[in-house]
Amino acid sequence: MLVVPETFRRGRSVVYALSLHLVFVTKYRQGAITKRVREHLRQSFASVMVDFGGELSQMDGEDDHVHLLVSFPPKYSVATLVNSLKGVSARLLRQRNFPEVRRKLWGTHFWTPSYFAATTGGATLATIKRYIENQRAPAKRRPPGGTSSRP
Repeated sequence: MLVVPETFRRGRSVVYALSLHLVFVTKYRQGAITKRVREHLRQSFASVMVDFGGELSQMDGEDDHVHLLVSFPPKYSVATLVNSLKGVSARLLRQRNFPEVRRKLWGTHFWTPSYFAATTGGATLATIKRYIENQRAPAKRRPPGGTSSRP
């Protein structure tokens, strides 16, 4: 009998351990992500991941971008997953009609059309999680001029 480590997941005909580090940036890099917007995004992302049979392991970021650590089954492409994460989160966010989002962004878009995606095979998940946890840097660690760090 094959013993499968707990970090591996099982499907009907597959055993897998797929995890991605994703970064999404707000349109025009506007700082529209407040604490309550971030929490709403976290809930939206977690819900989408459940629908995909996956998991949102970690999420954090700054006022103009978020980092996610997700795991998901191999039957979905990265592009399909990202499209759903960004589309659903933006739609649900617009429905909530947060004033801080309305002030910073206009129109129907919340995210830029681009994204960053990397497999986490080169680093341990703990290392990636620590990196994401430390994304909301205190103001004293920001570069001169008050701009946020680029993902």
